[in-house]
Order: sequence, then C-alpha cells, then structure tokens
Amino acid sequence: MLVYLDLCCIQRPLDDQTQFRIRVETEAVLGIIALCESGKVELLSSDALQYETAKNPYPMRQAQALGVLSKAVRTVRLSPAVEARAQVLNGAGLKPLDALHLAFAAEAGADYFCTCDDKLLRRAQAAHSGPPKVVSPLELIGEVGP
Repeated sequence: MLVYLDLCCIQRPLDDQTQFRIRVETEAVLGIIALCESGKVELLSSDALQYETAKNPYPMRQAQALGVLSKAVRTVRLSPAVEARAQVLNGAGLKPLDALHLAFAAEAGADYFCTCDDKLLRRAQAAHSGPPKVVSPLELIGEVGP
C-alpha cells in the first residue's frame, strides 16, 4: 500500500498538542509512520515535499520532516505529466502547491493521499476522483491500521 502524506501531516506531531483534535491526529500520523517502519505501508516522498521542507525556517520542524521522508520507498520527481495534472487540479480550485502534492501522489500511483488540512481535503475530494483516495489521518489509520 502506497501512501503520500502532505507536509501538514508529517508536521502534525509538532503542533500544539493541547488541542484534542491535534492530539488524535498526531496519534494517527504516528501510527501511519509506524506502519511505514514495519513495512505494512510504503511512504512516498516528492520534489514538492523536499522543497517545502527545505523552505521551513524552523530547524526542529525541518529535521522532523526529513526524518519522516527518509522512510520513503521512493521520491517522485517533477515531470511534464505531474505539471499537467497539477495545472488541472489548480484550475479545479486547489492552491498551486497543494495541487502539485496531489499530482505527485497520483502520478506515482499512490493508494492514499493524506492531509490534515480541512480545506485541502474538501477541495481535493471534490476535484479528484482518485486514485489516490484523499483522506484525513484518522480515515487512513482506520483503513490501513491493525
């Protein structure tokens, strides 16, 4: 099973854990990462994830993201097919970088694209019929968990 986590998912464990929703999503994300470590789930990285991580001004967040991305089975590179798909998704209402993330996941053949961003989740589900299936961390852990 191939999974693409966007950066907000990867960074969720570093967010304010006093909020119940964030704590629950953090547990789901950590569970997904554990499934990647066990080999039950395969994680994808992309040029967009590496770009976004490199632009992060916070060293701890950057290091955490790089640690998660190091578990990826492969890194999807920018290609004309990814660019074309991203343009279509952007035209359907996704922000350019969000469209690019979903395009990378789709072109790589991911089974799931996972985000904690409610607006992206809604827009991506409306604009993209999959694969990959667009889900929240809670939905993903419910589908792939033990």
